[in-house]
Amino acid sequence: MHTNLQITWFCLLGVLFAGYAILDGFDLGVGMLHLFVRSDAERRMLLNSIGPVWDGNEVWLVTGGGALFAAFPYVYASLFSGFYMVFMLLLVALIFRAVAIEFRSKEPMGWWRQLWDVSFSVGSLLATVLLGAFVGNLARGVPLDASENYSGTLLGLLNPYALMVAVTTVALFAMHGSIYLVMKTEGDLQTRIRGWVNRTIIFFIICYGITTLATLLYVRHMTFEMRKHPVFFVLAVANMLAIANVPREIHHGRMFRAFASSSASIAALLGLLAVGLFPHLVYATNIASRSLTIYNASSSGHTLGIMLLIALAGMPVVVGYTIYIYWVFRGKVQLDSHSY
Repeated sequence: MHTNLQITWFCLLGVLFAGYAILDGFDLGVGMLHLFVRSDAERRMLLNSIGPVWDGNEVWLVTGGGALFAAFPYVYASLFSGFYMVFMLLLVALIFRAVAIEFRSKEPMGWWRQLWDVSFSVGSLLATVLLGAFVGNLARGVPLDASENYSGTLLGLLNPYALMVAVTTVALFAMHGSIYLVMKTEGDLQTRIRGWVNRTIIFFIICYGITTLATLLYVRHMTFEMRKHPVFFVLAVANMLAIANVPREIHHGRMFRAFASSSASIAALLGLLAVGLFPHLVYATNIASRSLTIYNASSSGHTLGIMLLIALAGMPVVVGYTIYIYWVFRGKVQLDSHSY
């Protein structure tokens, strides 16, 4: 029973963080692309495309962090101590972009708006890079000491593999954000953004190919479960089919389907990460026995059971709220007196 609960919480964490990556991924992508439009009206359009939803998207990150603390407290303690500077920089980036969204249009001066436009884009880019680098280190593994805490340095987290995953994440979120903008805009602005989609798809495919090759050559433990259970290869196939379907749906003007395909690609990529990591949550590169797994780092069975009941009661509220907000603010973006 305890083992089943541990596996259930591993899967639930995957769902929560996949939800965050899909939802906050597109508004981080919009932020990175924000400076590519020049006029004040167009920048306001981009801000208004995410204005009603960006803060709700981050609820998924908070929920995922809370679930990690409740289900796998040793992992939470190890990650938040070892990656302290990374998480603090991520927090600063997320706060800075939030402040930029709210302050940008409070004053009419050009220098004021330019300042917050740059802050919004830089905050979005920095947050994406840090998230990607974190995932890269999670996949690659980190050295752990006898107390199962990170024993490396901050520079050690900036290894080539982690940076490659960070660049791939930038490409992925830029693609996701540009598809979202095509869905939310119209006219000349939409036509120009369509061109961004093709470029970001090509950029992402190149990065994804290089990162996959690096994983196969240098991070071989990530392929163990897939070699053991070939059925999981369907996730890799699903990812490529989802990416290939994006240009087709945009060509036929089916914007929502293109966005759904992009979302499916993100879900498939995180599914591949979960399969590669299982049963590890923090893989120790120096001494494998020090690795934190779902079995040696979880809460008690009683705690997992109670928390699962709370999650089953709370998750429908989060999902329902998310669906309601997106339904209310569906359709194309328009500028009015209440716009950013």
